[in-house]
Amino acid sequence: MQFPESWLREFCNPPLDTQALADLLTMSGMEVEELRPAAPAFSGVVVAEIVEAEPHPNADRLRVCRVEAGAHSKDGPLQIVCGAPNARAGIKVPLALVGAQLPPGDDGQPLNIKLGKLRGVESQGMLCSARELGLADDHSGLLELAADATPGTDVRDLLRLDDTVFTLKLTPNLAHALSVQGIAREVAALTGAPLVAPLIEPVPPRHDQRLPVRIEARDLCGRFSGRIIRHIDPKARTPAWMVERLARCGQRSVNALVDISNYVMFEYGRPTHIFDLDKIHNELVVRWARRGETLELLNGNTVELDEEVGVIADAQAVESLAGIMGGQATAVSDSTRHVYVEAAFWWPDAVAGRSRRYNFATDAGHRFERGVDPARTVEHIEHITRLILEICGGEPGPMDDQPVAMPQPEPVTLRVDRAAKVIGMPLTQAQCADVLRRLGLELREEPGRLVVTPPSWRFDIRIEEDLIEEVIRVIGYDRLPPAPPLAAVTANALPEARRSTHAVRRSLAAL
Repeated sequence: MQFPESWLREFCNPPLDTQALADLLTMSGMEVEELRPAAPAFSGVVVAEIVEAEPHPNADRLRVCRVEAGAHSKDGPLQIVCGAPNARAGIKVPLALVGAQLPPGDDGQPLNIKLGKLRGVESQGMLCSARELGLADDHSGLLELAADATPGTDVRDLLRLDDTVFTLKLTPNLAHALSVQGIAREVAALTGAPLVAPLIEPVPPRHDQRLPVRIEARDLCGRFSGRIIRHIDPKARTPAWMVERLARCGQRSVNALVDISNYVMFEYGRPTHIFDLDKIHNELVVRWARRGETLELLNGNTVELDEEVGVIADAQAVESLAGIMGGQATAVSDSTRHVYVEAAFWWPDAVAGRSRRYNFATDAGHRFERGVDPARTVEHIEHITRLILEICGGEPGPMDDQPVAMPQPEPVTLRVDRAAKVIGMPLTQAQCADVLRRLGLELREEPGRLVVTPPSWRFDIRIEEDLIEEVIRVIGYDRLPPAPPLAAVTANALPEARRSTHAVRRSLAAL
């Protein structure tokens, strides 16, 4: 799991510096494998608006740009010679001022910007691409900044480049930590810092169109939610802030609709799928596949299916591999006008191992086979709907929600004296109850016992030892008292008259 620290702190902001936060996560069982800066060091780069871009008098491929850079151009626009093909009036781009220091280039040396001349024309700085700032490999043109960026603003502040990217190495039982909100929930429990829970309000429908959905396999899908959104703009541009967050989670930008779906997956741990509504024939059917059926996936592979693989089909063909990947036939494109947004709860056992049968893995499958919260499908579709309306426009329809086979968590009992014995330190019932409540676990207290009902987002709490682990990792492994092992250590010597099989072989060989 990879994410930027700044995003985590929007959900929970404890009074800890970056390294202390990383140490806390590691000691709680969520190993921080890597910490790295979101961008390499550079200085003297500000936002500039190109107000004029004229051809260079002595070079066909160069342009002479005049740029406004706030206080840095108080004596009038700065003159910059630039060879980027997208250099044009009206856009805002990074400007490395005279005296700026850029990240090392191919020669390994930092680039210092000086006043210079290109083909006889003075240049008072350098307009930069993403590659020249070390932000991406793209150097096909200037990095275009948000239209509302203020000229003269430090680019590091604008793009929040003084950020740290965390990479967590999570064990399979920590499905609830495969999202920024999930990790923030853990940090809040560990530190006592408040957890910010953004309010997701329902979006009022503007039409009554629904897509019929039938769930034929309840052992595959426990809940299926969705809604139609009509008249969207599929060519809308993904906002820069969303592209930035996705990049820091290790996900490249594809298009606005796909980016929104991926964004919510990283934010709340909820994989979703967006279908092109006009490519769906009559209805959707959630069922197990039939032997011999095939599906062309979004990655370009065509796979042959059988009865052990779950699918979403329409009246004519299979359209999606359930909980793993969508199909090419109903994929959104630049010509998409109407979409169907889907969020479902797929039983972990029905998804586990399916993608590996076809020699690939997906972020969605990785989450569903570990368990995704079945209680918030509607809430997350509302969130996606609002993002689509803000970015792509459109008219949302009514919510369609079918909770056909919701999981029923079994209560788990924690014996306080048993927990103290296993952990190896004295514990009170109040301490144990406090830890479990901080983790959001519903419990009932009895003399010497706590009966816990796992919340909808926890699929890893099944036996007493699971609760014991939760208690000590929140209290802190560093508080365990040092104690020698109690088991006696005795040498297990063989009788003198007995020879090992190895010694017998050696003796026989010697004869």
